[in-house]
Amino acid sequence: MKIKGLRWWVIALIALATIINYIDRQALSVLWPAIVEDLFPDKSALERKQIYANISIVFVFSYAFGQAIFGKIFDWVGTRVGFVLSIGVWSLATIAHAFAKGVVSFSIFRGILGIAEAGNWPGATKGNAEWFPTKERALAQGLFNSGAAIGGIIAFPIIAFLTLHFSWQMVFIIVGAIGLLWLLPWIIIVKAPPSMHSWITDEEREYILTGQRRVKENDDDEEEEEYNPTSGQILSHKQSWGVIIASAAIDPIWWLFVFWIPIYLNEVYGMNVTEIGIYGWVPYVGAMLGAWFGGLLAQNRIAAGWNTDKTRKLVITLGCLIMLPALIAMSNPGAPTVAVLIMAVILFGFQTAIGNVQTLPSDLFGKKAVGTLSGFSGMAAKLGAVGLTSLVPYLTADGNYTPAFVIGASLAIIAVVAIWVFIPKVEPLKKKA
Repeated sequence: MKIKGLRWWVIALIALATIINYIDRQALSVLWPAIVEDLFPDKSALERKQIYANISIVFVFSYAFGQAIFGKIFDWVGTRVGFVLSIGVWSLATIAHAFAKGVVSFSIFRGILGIAEAGNWPGATKGNAEWFPTKERALAQGLFNSGAAIGGIIAFPIIAFLTLHFSWQMVFIIVGAIGLLWLLPWIIIVKAPPSMHSWITDEEREYILTGQRRVKENDDDEEEEEYNPTSGQILSHKQSWGVIIASAAIDPIWWLFVFWIPIYLNEVYGMNVTEIGIYGWVPYVGAMLGAWFGGLLAQNRIAAGWNTDKTRKLVITLGCLIMLPALIAMSNPGAPTVAVLIMAVILFGFQTAIGNVQTLPSDLFGKKAVGTLSGFSGMAAKLGAVGLTSLVPYLTADGNYTPAFVIGASLAIIAVVAIWVFIPKVEPLKKKA
């Protein structure tokens, strides 16, 4: 049996995993108004916000170290087994949330969820590097990243709908079970890499592998061996630090909204779970469109003859420039409809940039090192998110979120500077002499 376009089936499954990832992740924030009334009825508004922040910090810390751990795991065991471990464990951890009774149990289950969910990103980057030629990787990464946005879009109304018919405990069980079902098509379809997969057509195999070959400079006929450095060697390159610093700067902007959109809408506009379900999905539409736009723009520019260096830097810079005025505008958005539309612009810019930032490891190193650098940069990104998340309750103690948004704008600038300063040219690196 042969399947045409098998690589698109693979990236579609990874995107679906990302959708499930975000439904599982968003469940806590959307359900929090109901959970807090059930488990913490005597706490003040500030105490409730601090409890939520502490649980979220545990998640992001776990997620940060999970990225580094799973980056190595995916390089050791491969994409197929790595995803089975990642999504299998995080689905069980989501189900376990139903049995949480307080801060400690929520934190434990949230920590397990964070470690396991972290595998999705280095796994997706590695899968992208395995299944796509260089010129299509930004588009593939954009399609994968759009799964995060789609997950955010549908998580709010789905969870809000489920709460009308089920307890918050049962909602966690339902959404966790969805991830376990995903394992079936993944195990069946992704049974080997493209070079050995029996279902891939000869034409597609040749297209993928030819598009991944690295050619020596000024020698169009001689193929160069991929550079797959050790962890220490990866960190010895300043280009790696450009990826790491840019990720650590830009990613907290995303997490600012992932964690705090429902709380922001509840605190600033007095919305309940159902009303959050009506408004909270809108910013993720911008994120979905940004993921597609960033991938398509990169592919368009490369097809037009631009090199990888010019393309990546243009798209990353453009995405950050889109975010800047919108983040400042959030200081006084006015009506809730305007607020969520501005958030949509911010997440559009974020996803335009981040897909190309996440593609950089595969632009710089061989496939056996991609997961490791992706894991390092992902860990740095989540540690940055921990810093901003831990500050939010104090920055917004009086209900004013402006300081958090100003910090977000500053981080966007830092991300652009890191890319331009630490990565003089986006191109395959060579072993140091």
